[in-house]
This record gives sequence, structure tokens and C-alpha cells, in this order.
Amino acid sequence: MDNNRKKVQRRINLLAVVILLGILVVTFRYGWLQLVQGSELAERMRYQVGQDYLVQSPRGAIIDRNGRELAISTMTKSLFVDPNHVENPQQLAEDLAPLVGKSVEDVLADINVGGGFVWVKRRMEQAEYEAIRTMIRDKGYVTCLGFRDEAKRYYPNDVLAANVLGFVGTDDKGLDGIEQAFDKYIKGEVTESFLYTDGRDNPILESIFARHGYQGDRCKTIQLTIDSAIQFIVEQELDRAMAENNPLAITCVAMDPKTGEILAMANRPSYNPNRFFDYDPEIWKNRAVSSIYEPGSTFKVITAGAGLQEGIVSPNQTFADPGYVMVSGKRIQNWNGASFGTVTFADVVKQSLNTGFALLGLELGAERLMKYTKLFGFGELTGIELPGEEEGILYKPDEMVDSDIATMAIGQSIAVTPLQLITAISAVANDGILLKPHIVKTIKNANGSTYADTRVEEVRRTIDSATDKTLVGLLEQVVATGGGRKAAVRGYRIAGKTGTAQKINEYGTGYTDGLYIASFCGFGPVENPQLTLLVVIDEPSGIFYGGQIAAPVASRIFSQVFRYMRIEPSGAMFDDEELAEDVGEGDSSGMTAVKNPPPEPEPKVEEEEVQEVEVPQGSVVVPNFMAKSIREASRLANEAGINIDAQGSGFAVEQSIEAGAIVDKGTTIRITFSP
Repeated sequence: MDNNRKKVQRRINLLAVVILLGILVVTFRYGWLQLVQGSELAERMRYQVGQDYLVQSPRGAIIDRNGRELAISTMTKSLFVDPNHVENPQQLAEDLAPLVGKSVEDVLADINVGGGFVWVKRRMEQAEYEAIRTMIRDKGYVTCLGFRDEAKRYYPNDVLAANVLGFVGTDDKGLDGIEQAFDKYIKGEVTESFLYTDGRDNPILESIFARHGYQGDRCKTIQLTIDSAIQFIVEQELDRAMAENNPLAITCVAMDPKTGEILAMANRPSYNPNRFFDYDPEIWKNRAVSSIYEPGSTFKVITAGAGLQEGIVSPNQTFADPGYVMVSGKRIQNWNGASFGTVTFADVVKQSLNTGFALLGLELGAERLMKYTKLFGFGELTGIELPGEEEGILYKPDEMVDSDIATMAIGQSIAVTPLQLITAISAVANDGILLKPHIVKTIKNANGSTYADTRVEEVRRTIDSATDKTLVGLLEQVVATGGGRKAAVRGYRIAGKTGTAQKINEYGTGYTDGLYIASFCGFGPVENPQLTLLVVIDEPSGIFYGGQIAAPVASRIFSQVFRYMRIEPSGAMFDDEELAEDVGEGDSSGMTAVKNPPPEPEPKVEEEEVQEVEVPQGSVVVPNFMAKSIREASRLANEAGINIDAQGSGFAVEQSIEAGAIVDKGTTIRITFSP
């Protein structure tokens, strides 16, 4: 009996131990699952019942000053594959490849990456999405293929203002232009939600109401100062100039001189930001802010302003022009190599005489010349809201020798950006007050309220108001009766300056023969300037003088923009006889074309001294007929006692006997003229 009782007790104890051990094992396992593997199991369960769903808001828009859209974002579908659920990779690749524009091998490579998520094609067009969705449904690829919403950047005007706007990469990151500079304001937001799905990955429960296209507070709209109508006019004329002159590149900037607002900024060649990857990255560059060049005679505006302000010269002051000057062993000559005799300073500006400006530069000296150069904003960043701005290259005054001063006074041996130059000329148009240029007008919140405004910012006064008025009068004469006459617009008073600068060679040690930069910079109407315009033509083919190829581009732009801005004509500084002789009929768009004596090419600076040459009796020295009209060439030939055989019309581009040669009186020289 006792033995039976003991056996039962042992069995009870054993059972209790077993139960206790079971409880301990279950408790340990429970604790292990909860504390050690809890996160992993929860995540595994999470992906069995659904998936994370990224919701991206569209990128903020970029609009022009009148609210016209320049860059917008739309929601598109992006295709991904879940390699873990692909049963037949080869078949899937063959079905999918033609729909996504890839090879079968490339799609197979995507599938073979493995894992649970691989992008196949992002930001598809609607037609692509519809075709792939139909294929997924018809062939039963629901478990391995899926779509996610992503914002796609779209530039509705294609090339228009491309170098200003920039573009966006596949990760919604701005990579150039305004897109890059203001990326933190306009970049779309990405929020993460969990999407509950059934066995076919269809949303269930509250996931049906997942948010799409949410516009976060971060996505602001950037309103530019650009006027898309003016931008279109400018780009249209640059296309025309590219066809006519076949240059390496052209840059044009239009500015409101009273506010510093950029109304247009364009480059040719350019690109379509919708397909930026199809273009050479060099074309993405905005040359208006990131390219530097020798400004040539357009810089003489600064030298003239400095001389007038310092009281060294006055408009009617006379000057004996020798045709060339020797400075530190270097010869600086006028654009035609000839002497203009006794002239006034007004004539020096109007005819862009290098001799007069070189001597004025020497009179100013390094310190004063550099002082005014910096007052007008050269040698420093303008601070415009665009990436990649260059500050240019200037001398240090204490390192300059006389030849440096003389060449700088005529716009050589320094480097500026187009934006710096137009900002400086706009200061002349603005009563001598330099303004900070800007291209962003307003930043708007997603709800339409204003986040930030850009104000007109005065940098400093450059020259006195009275001096500035005198300088404007001289520049008006350049367009009215001087080398810039092709920039004129009938009925409007335009002031400006042409330039033709020889290009520095790739080593920076001298100039390259035959390569030039032609330019014109001016403003109008003179009585109330509302538009400053700069046209820079890099390496034109054929005629390369700024007054002949850059000034006409400016004239056509001035004419159209004045009409667009409804600026009433005020009368221009031409008399009826001059207009009858020099002004053409205009083109089909109603823009006036003005004939003029050609502007000045910049001189080559020669190292050797000039040697006197004896002219035998009965012989004469051949004049330089280049760039002369037929009438002017006839007059020069008559005075020299020789004959000419004129072929063609327009201006002289070739003469059969070079200038400076000694020939017998009565010799006939063949001269070729071209429009």
C-alpha cells in the first residue's frame, strides 16, 4: 500500500516537474520571441499582410513674372519588380522588354539582382503605363510587378530659358540653374505609409484611401523676373543670328536698369531640359554668368565715365589723333590703322578711337582706372541667384605697367562676365547708380502666400548724376551717328557701345588670328531707360565686327520688346537726310535695319617699334580700305591718287594689294565688298 502511494507520489512529482519544465520552456520561448526576435517577426508579418508605400508630393513650380509656367511637376507611374516572386525570369523579360524600351538582357539583369524590390523603369509616360498594366493583368504578373507614384519634372516650353531653369535628376534633385539653386525650397516631400494588401497586392481596409499627390508645405513656387514673351523674342533672334553668322556661341541678357531685374537671359547653343541627358554637358552651362571674356570696346564706357568724372576730358575737348601710340614698346592703333586728325572727345567715343582711350587710360593711371572699374562692379560676384557665377579677372594696380593700363582702357587684358558688363551699363542707364541684378522675384508658399520677396538693392553710386548724363549723351551719339548705328530703332533714342575683341589663345599668352568676339551693349529709350541689352557673339564666321553683326540683333530685339512693352516712340537723333540714306526698309517683322559705317575691330598689340618708310616720288602708300563703304573707299583712293575696281556691295572685306604697300600713282586695286 505504502509502495503504491509512493509510486503515485513520484509520478505526481514527475508530472509536476514536466509541467514546470514545460511552463519554463514556453515562458522562455515566449520571452525569446517577444524580446529577441520580436522586431524581426513583426517585420516579417508586416510584409506578409502589406508593404511600405512611399507618397511623394510634386516639386514646386517655376513661373515667370506674369505667372506663366516654365517648370512644373506631374505625378507619373514608375515600374518595379519583386525578384522573389518571379517564376520565369526569361519569359517575364521577353514580355516586358519591348514595353519599357530595354533589351531582354537588361531586364533580366534587373530581375537577377534579387531581393524584394528593383526599379525597372521610372517616371513613365501614360501610354507606357497603360500598356504595361494591361500586360500584367493579361499574363498574371500581379505578384511580381507593381507601380509606385513619382513626380516627373516637365518643361512645357522645351528649350525656352533652359540655361536659366536647369534640370532635375531622377532622384528629384535639382542639378543646374534655378532648379539647383532653390532645390531646398521646391524639392518634393516624400512621406511613408503602410499599405495593407490582399494576396494579389490590392489595397484593403484603410489603405484604399492612401494619399496621392499631397502638396507639402516645403514645396514652394519660384517666380522669376523673366518675362517669357521677352525671352521668346530674344531666343528667336539668337536663332536667326546663329543661322546668319554661324558662330561658336551667342549670349544675350536683357535687364530692367531701374530695378536690376533680368527680363531675359539666353544662350545658343542650348538644350531641352526635358531630355538634358541627350546633350553635351558643356551646353548646360549658362554662359551669361559662368563664362569670362575680354569685353573689348564695350569697356570703353567705363574708361570714358572715369575720365569725365575726374575732369580729365570733356565732350568738346580736342585731341590730335596720330593713328597709333607707342606704349612701353607696344603699338596700339585705331581699328582702321589710320589717323583721324584733330577730333573732339565726343568723336573719340563715337569712332571708338583706341589712341584716345589709351592716352586717357594713361592719364587716369592704374589706381584711378581700377577704382572706377571696381565701382562699376567688375572683379567681384554680382550675387545673382544662379549657380556657377564667375568673378572675372582684373589686374592689381601696383603690378600694372603703362602698356597694361593702356590696353585695359580699351577693354583688353581683363576678363568679365556678360552679366557684369550689362549690370555696369545698366548703372549708366540708371543715373550712375549700380544695382544688384536679380532673377528671382518672389518665393510663394504652397497655399499661395508669399514666403519671400526680392527687393531692389542699391549697391553704390559709380559716377555723379551730371557726369552720367554727359556720358549717356556720348553713347547716344554712338548709335545715332557713330559705329553703333545698326543698333538704332526708328523713332527711339538708343545709347550704347559696340565691341570687337580678338580672342586670347588657349595658352593665355596672346591672341588667336581670325577669332573674335563681337558685341553690343546699350539701353533705351534714353529719356526713360526701360531696357538694357547685351549681345555677345563668340567666334562668328565671316564678318566679325560688333557693329555689323551684334548691333543689328540688338536693334531687332529693342524694336520688338518696345512694342511688346507698349513704349511710345519719342523721336530719335537722326535728321531726315541721314535716315533717307542710311536706314533700310526693315524686315518682315517690322523691325528697322540701319546701315552704318562698320565698327571697330580691336587692335592687335604689336611688340615692334614702327619704322619710317620713304615713299619714292611718283609712288603712294596703299590705304587700308577694309570695312569701308564704296563711297568711303572711293574718297580714300582719290586722295591717294590710285584707282579702285569695286566688286560687290556693302563694306570692304578684301583688297588685292595690302594696306601700307608702296605702288605707282594710278595703280588699280581690286576691292571686294560684302553686305
